Amino acid sequence: MKQLWGSRFSKQLSKSTNDFNSSLSFDKKLYKYDIKGSLAHAKMLFLQGILNEEEYNLIEKGLNEILDEINSNKIDFDCDFEDIHTFIEKHLTDKIGSAGKKLHTARSRNDQVALDFRMYVKDELNNINTKLVSLIKTLINLQKEHTETVMPGYTHLQRAQAITFAHHLGAYVEMFKRDVSRIKDTYKRTNSNPLGSCALAGTTYDIDRYKTAEILGFNDICLNSLDGVSDRDFAIESLSSLSIIMMHLSRLSEEIILWSSKEFDFIKIDDSYSTGSSLMPQKKNPDIAELIRGKTGRVYGSLVSLLTVMKSLPLAYNKDMQEDKEPVFNAFETVSACLDILPEMLETMTVNKDNMLKACYKGFLNATDVADYLVNHGIPFRDSHEISGNAVRYCIENNKTLDDMTLEEYKKLNSLFEEDIYSFIDIKKTLEKRKTTGAPSSTAVKEIIKINEDWIKENE
Repeated sequence: MKQLWGSRFSKQLSKSTNDFNSSLSFDKKLYKYDIKGSLAHAKMLFLQGILNEEEYNLIEKGLNEILDEINSNKIDFDCDFEDIHTFIEKHLTDKIGSAGKKLHTARSRNDQVALDFRMYVKDELNNINTKLVSLIKTLINLQKEHTETVMPGYTHLQRAQAITFAHHLGAYVEMFKRDVSRIKDTYKRTNSNPLGSCALAGTTYDIDRYKTAEILGFNDICLNSLDGVSDRDFAIESLSSLSIIMMHLSRLSEEIILWSSKEFDFIKIDDSYSTGSSLMPQKKNPDIAELIRGKTGRVYGSLVSLLTVMKSLPLAYNKDMQEDKEPVFNAFETVSACLDILPEMLETMTVNKDNMLKACYKGFLNATDVADYLVNHGIPFRDSHEISGNAVRYCIENNKTLDDMTLEEYKKLNSLFEEDIYSFIDIKKTLEKRKTTGAPSSTAVKEIIKINEDWIKENE
């Protein structure tokens, strides 16, 4: 078929060149945005007197008909076309005649694709934020159920101090809240209209770029025409934000995988979100969590891919930038799918409260409290830390816990120990004493839950 730019050339593209050059197979995803952008551009041209009323009405009617026909599968995407922009313009011209050829006045495919891509990214950022807020709500609901469910907290994957399951989940609430904030910030920098930059140097026509921005819901316009067509920071920043989201999802998935193992046995994943083995009939595998963990690499790859594409491109537009869309499309689809299924899995899992509590009595999680007891009796913490460490070593050597030690054994370590040491180092009581804001006691956690419920109301 004849290319939009073909008049300068004496030969048609070879089929292999056309196939290699064409982006329609993937940028057809942008058809709604291309038509929306064209409708806004046509309206602005009419308001500026560049199109007459009859031409504008024909273009508007034709574009809306094409949108309906694509939505109802009455038009097939023909990959002989170079891209979605050529595809729609050709169908418009075939439908309404010469008026369709006027639509491209004061516009290049360079600013056209930048516009379409930004509109797509804006919508997808909003979609991701909606799903993040939904995940946060799921986590908060789980927190409410488990403000008194005691479990070990870990450092270096070694049992460290007692916390609550609600407190542990709360750490992910904070991570995903930061993700929401990052997405919103990314949206702000995406929300500038590049249309009117044309190929790279603007246009001699008396257009109103602010009017187009207003019609399309942009807050501002790109203030430099070179930057308007060559900027892909918004896509890179989106991929960066999505990569951080996936890192958080992967960390949570890793813990779900660990917790569901027999070595931990803290949770049971519902059968509807598990798979089995074709060989070993006893197996119940956390495949959903593993897939989320695995798909993180896919999103990271998308970020590195686009950074690599853009790293040495001179201004302004280069064909390399056609490689921007597939990584972004794939990353948004991947993150969206993960955010859809993870809340469902969390809502249906069973928490083994007894096993979580039992785990707190192995590993000397109350050793710091032994030290704190002595601090309360006037011993400097560094000295009390050493005494507590000696107590732990004694217990290991004698197959005891700190709760099993007799008062006589405690007094051999330091004469200040009294009968109240046992109450002071009781796991549940040590936990409830940690009441500072952000700490794991039920009182402190409930305080943060209330703060985050107010956050939800502000961000829904």
